[in-house]
Amino acid sequence: MREIKIRFKEPINMRELAAELGISPSSFYHNFKKITALSPLDFQKRIRLQEARYILQNSDSTASQAAFDVGYESPSQFSREYARMFGMPPKAHAQTLRD
Repeated sequence: MREIKIRFKEPINMRELAAELGISPSSFYHNFKKITALSPLDFQKRIRLQEARYILQNSDSTASQAAFDVGYESPSQFSREYARMFGMPPKAHAQTLRD
């Protein structure tokens, strides 16, 4: 979990991370999900989206800039995933959070 939190902005190869930990990818996935109730990629996505929410709430960044700042390559993908997690698009949510 620590490695994913530290490197959340960059693409993480879960096979390589499992190898760094000295366990098989399937064991890594299974144990990670058992502890967090999320897959490693879903965990990374959640951290990215929470960080983006913090950026939008505490700066004048646009939704696109926040998306790039947390490691998304596609602002439209970021918007879809953000709305799924927080219930509204990032631009509207940012306005609500700042008010």
